[in-house]
Amino acid sequence: MSDRALPYQNVKMRLLNRLKIIKRVSKMNVKDKVVLITGASSGIGAACARQFAKSGAKLLLCARRLEVLHELTRQLKAEYGTEIYTFRLDIRHYADVTEALRGLPADWQKIDILVNNAGLAAGLDTLQEGSIQDWEEMIDTNVKGLLYVTREILQYMVEKNSGHIINIGSIAGHYVYPKGAVYCATKFAVNALTNGLRMDLFGKKIRVSTIDPGAVETNFSLVRFKGDENRAAAVYAGMDPLTPDDVADAVIYCATRPPHVNISEIIIMPTDQAAATMVARKS
Repeated sequence: MSDRALPYQNVKMRLLNRLKIIKRVSKMNVKDKVVLITGASSGIGAACARQFAKSGAKLLLCARRLEVLHELTRQLKAEYGTEIYTFRLDIRHYADVTEALRGLPADWQKIDILVNNAGLAAGLDTLQEGSIQDWEEMIDTNVKGLLYVTREILQYMVEKNSGHIINIGSIAGHYVYPKGAVYCATKFAVNALTNGLRMDLFGKKIRVSTIDPGAVETNFSLVRFKGDENRAAAVYAGMDPLTPDDVADAVIYCATRPPHVNISEIIIMPTDQAAATMVARKS
């Protein structure tokens, strides 16, 4: 090779290296990816459905309130023309989970992204005064339900060596607050399961993330206080809480990072909130 050819070769190598870098950092495209969202009928789940529909994903939406899911489906199809398959599912029951997921049409069984959103808080009581029924509902939904769904979906992801599990946790999985011990324990469990799952999948091309929000204005508090609207409204009074869309933005951010990037954890709180029970309120 002549000395005159060397500058050209150097420029060519630099361009090729730059192209490799650009290719490596390009976003993950979720268009036509199959995304399963649990608890998708309202709140954060519905907001996530909207974000993924806007990005062109195919949506598997499940919740206990099928009629609400159907209305959401009509809205998303009209606005984005996305493909959606809805089904009723109570994730607290393992037999129902296996029957529903294994009974999906063949084209919908190959799930690329799982958003474990279904969860709830029930009651706000000391342990000595707590309701056993409330405890069981929280543990069965927030912990066991998440495990049931994840286990079923993971089998396919491990087989194809790709996929993404995104768990919706809470700052309650980092900070315990008075009268919330059992709910906090379930969210600490979600945090532990997320970290443990990432270790169990070590060496595989499967990403595992958790989004842990603070105060989000949804029907969360209405459910916790058994329909007491005044008590639920007081949770968000005098502050600017997060919206479901704020959390969905974080979810879609995780899902669209380049394939070599795993966002392990995002803690997202309102500016007015510094800790679980430390909220600045306008008088």
